[in-house]
Parts: sequence; C-alpha cells; structure tokens
Amino acid sequence: MQATTTAPRPQLGERIMAAINRDPLTAPHRARNDALLAVGLAALATLIALLGDERRSPDALGWTLLFAAHVPIVWRRSHPVLVLAAVAACVAPYHALDYNHVAPTPAAYVALYTVATTGRPLRTVLTGIGVLTLITGVMFTVNSHQAVEGLRVSGWVIAVVFWGVDVRYYRQYVAAIVERAERAERTREQEARSRVAEERLRIARDLHDLLAHSITLIGVQTSVAAHVLATDPDRLDRAAVAAALDDIAETCRTARGELRTTLEVLREQDVPAARGPLPGLPGVADLAETARTAGATVELSVRAGDIPPAVGAAAYRIVQEALTNAVRHAGPEPAVIVDLHTEDGALRLSVTDAGTGPVPGAGGGFGLVGMRERARSVGGTLDAGPRSGGGFAVTAVLPLEGGR
Repeated sequence: MQATTTAPRPQLGERIMAAINRDPLTAPHRARNDALLAVGLAALATLIALLGDERRSPDALGWTLLFAAHVPIVWRRSHPVLVLAAVAACVAPYHALDYNHVAPTPAAYVALYTVATTGRPLRTVLTGIGVLTLITGVMFTVNSHQAVEGLRVSGWVIAVVFWGVDVRYYRQYVAAIVERAERAERTREQEARSRVAEERLRIARDLHDLLAHSITLIGVQTSVAAHVLATDPDRLDRAAVAAALDDIAETCRTARGELRTTLEVLREQDVPAARGPLPGLPGVADLAETARTAGATVELSVRAGDIPPAVGAAAYRIVQEALTNAVRHAGPEPAVIVDLHTEDGALRLSVTDAGTGPVPGAGGGFGLVGMRERARSVGGTLDAGPRSGGGFAVTAVLPLEGGR
C-alpha cells in the first residue's frame, strides 16, 4: 500500500488575503460565479417585485425588462462598462414605465460597483455622474414629486461608487505589500545563495592551500629520502633517511589536524572551539622552516605590529601558497626572500625567488587565483609574475582596515 502525501492546506488568513488580492479578471471560476450571482440577483428582484406594491407590479414587458437587466451580469468582470450600459438600457425603460423601482436596483448597483473596482477613478466618477443624471431624469419624468426618492437613490449610487473605489485602492495596497514581500523574499534567497557560494569558495581555498602545501612538501621530502637511498646503498645514511621520514610524518600530522578542523567546521554550524584561532603572522616562521626542510633557502623578515586576524590569516595563506610554488617550481634548493611589513595603514608582503619559475606549457592550477581571492577578501590587491632579472615574485598590499 503506497503512502500518499498531500500538500499542506493554506491557513484561513492566507486564503482571505489571497481572495482580497485576487485580480477580478483572473479569478478562478469567475464566469460560473458571476452566472450564479446573476441568478441570485434575478431571484431577489423577483421576490421584491412580487412582495411590493401591487399597483407597480410588472406586467409581461416589465418582467422581460427586469430579467433582461440581469443577463449582462455574467460578463461584468470582462466588460464592466458595457455591462453597466446594457443594464441601464433595460432598467431605464423599466423605471420609465413606473414599475417597482426597487427590484432592479441590486443588479444596477453590482454593475456600477464592478466599474468602480476595475476602472480608473476618473472613469468611475464620470460613470457615476452619468448614472445619477440618468436616474434623476427618469424619475422626474415619471413623477416630478419623487424628489426624496431620487435623493435616496442618488445617495446609494454615490455610496456604491466610493465603496468600489475604496476596494480598488485597497487591492492595490495589498498587492504592493505582497509584491514587496515577494521581492524581499527573492532578495533573501539571492543573499543566501551568495553566502553559500562565498562559503564554498572559502572552503575550496582552504582545502587547496592546505592540501597543495602539504602534498608538495611530502613529495619533496619523499624525493629526498629516495635520493639518499639511491645515492649509495652500501653506505646508507640512516640518520638522513630517518630525518626525512620524520619530516614526512610531521607534515602528515599537521595536514591531518588542519583538515580535521576544516571538516568539523563543515559538519557543525556553531563550533567556535573547533575552528580554533586563525593562522596569522606568527605562523609564517613555521612556514619558512617547513620550506627550509624541503630544501629551500628562506630569508624571512617580519616587521609588523598589531594585525587584524583576518588580514593576518590572508597574509599567512598567501605566503604559504607562494612558498609552495617556490618549492615546486623554482628548481632545486631555491633561494626565497619573504618580507612582511606595515606601511601607510596596510600590510605589505612580498615573496620572491631566483629560480626558474613554472615550466612553460604546464597546466595552470588555482594557486594564483586563490591568492588574489585571499587579498580581495580583506580589500587588498595582489600581483604575481616573473621578475625581470629571473625568478618569480608575489607582492600584496592588504589594508589593515579590511580585516576589522
């Protein structure tokens, strides 16, 4: 037996608001509903005519005009002005023949109300004036002493017109509120998608910086161990091999710890303790030492005071990627100069080497892209490219205000 699921039914308040805000021209079952309305109004008119003054009870012509006045109500939403004109064309001679004057008024008021709710205010006012003129003329033609009755009917006409105009403005007001709410919802959805995209980009940068750096160092350290083993197997330098393997193990432990922190952040939303402190300038010395272990000659200079954590983390990751690229591309035992100092309200860093640079034609990675994104994340800029005298240089300017 298959389980069936049903969509949740809207609440009563939501259904009422939807009904109020619904466009009369696009409302579902409008023709059927208006046909039922016409039948109901015709039944009401018949009851009023039968229970009214017998002297004004309609004859065959009167009943024909009375029922004919209700037929156009079926199309009142699609052609409101034409429907009002058709109703008036039947009601005017009905009143002129001095039949029961109350019987056709509900249908006339409904037609007038429809014009007021669907048309512009100027058209509604002009239509109301025309209806008042017609009513006054007909009633004074039939009986010049019916001034009180004329005033009463005129009051109802004015009330219906103003009621329809008020409903029209209220529908516009509700529609504007709904539109603003929908626009705000779309804006929130766009902001949520933007935040998700930014978070995915940040995670991609973190994983790239972590894995690319660690894998590069492990590859270099493994090559050192293999070189030691292959150089002179008979006179094996066990201490050198052990040191290389220890370096590999330490790199793996560091990478595993950082990867675990990243995955914990991905799994949980509120884990400030798992995230730990952001890497910053104090960790640059460890990066330099790790690069030296991989065979590079690193000259490090850090002249910076109080640095915002975000700026320090961006600088750390940029230096990490630049050192990784130097170890990977600058040739054997590259000489690298790392300089970080504050000047004019910004942290300025440079990582330069005198190596051979990337192999021409080699496939590009995401390192340079990630470094530029790191710099932009704190409002900074980054330049990277070959040096005129040989080698490669990475320079960045990171405003200190960008990380506050």
